[in-house]
Amino acid sequence: GHIEMPVLGLVEAQKRTTFELARQMKKALQDEEYLNMPNVLVTIKQYNSQTFMVQGSVRSPGAYQTEGRPSLLAMIGLAGGLAADAGPTAFILRPNKNKKPAPGADVQISSLQDQTPDPDQPTQTPAGGSASAPSVDPNYDLIKINLSSLYRGQSDQKVEPGDIINIPRADVFFVTGEVKTPGSFTLKEGTTLRQAVSLAQGMTFNAKGAKGVIFREDPTLGSRQEIKVDISAVVNGKEEDIPLQANDVIIVPNSRTKSIGGMLLQALGVNSARLPVRY
Repeated sequence: GHIEMPVLGLVEAQKRTTFELARQMKKALQDEEYLNMPNVLVTIKQYNSQTFMVQGSVRSPGAYQTEGRPSLLAMIGLAGGLAADAGPTAFILRPNKNKKPAPGADVQISSLQDQTPDPDQPTQTPAGGSASAPSVDPNYDLIKINLSSLYRGQSDQKVEPGDIINIPRADVFFVTGEVKTPGSFTLKEGTTLRQAVSLAQGMTFNAKGAKGVIFREDPTLGSRQEIKVDISAVVNGKEEDIPLQANDVIIVPNSRTKSIGGMLLQALGVNSARLPVRY
């Protein structure tokens, strides 16, 4: 909180900016009649307590040191900006100053990767205090920030030293088979089967949409569920649309296709061959 200076002795520095501290020293040197026109410059050689951790889907994750209380947008900029696979929500883990951390306490951030983004405005809730919030160490508070609102200038969030900023990857789904542009697509909140087919540029002439299949992971059982669906009827509005979930695989078969297994392997890769699914 203090800096020892020749002539001036102990100079109080706590809660002062470098400009304020320089002005204070300049005035003190004049008052002591040590210098008539002192020129004082104060710079920071090293930050020891102003450390911020940025991790997840940013171009240059790591620990950053900066002055004051920067905004979340500024910290993302220091980390090189968002990566191409960034999700719509940022999570900030902030040490709870009202609680003393347990000895050897370790905060696990990986659990944030599997959470469904919250489109609401920035909110701060006690960690573990909400059923929808990721389960984190009780010595930390969890703050959720909607990145779309952040980049539109509708909101911002100041970060504090010791904050851990985590930006999980966006969830995806897959469309394969008789569509014009098969591949993986970013799953946004409210995405439906009809929208998925549209993102894949629609079905081809050879598609047999009535025999469509959605393969869906069951995280509880660790298995894959097969949902048969008439994609043509859904696209034409004759049947109710189906909301999609993370990692859904939508298969539009060909009228001559004998096995869906090949298209599933094409969508997910050879690791899918290990799945105990029969056709």
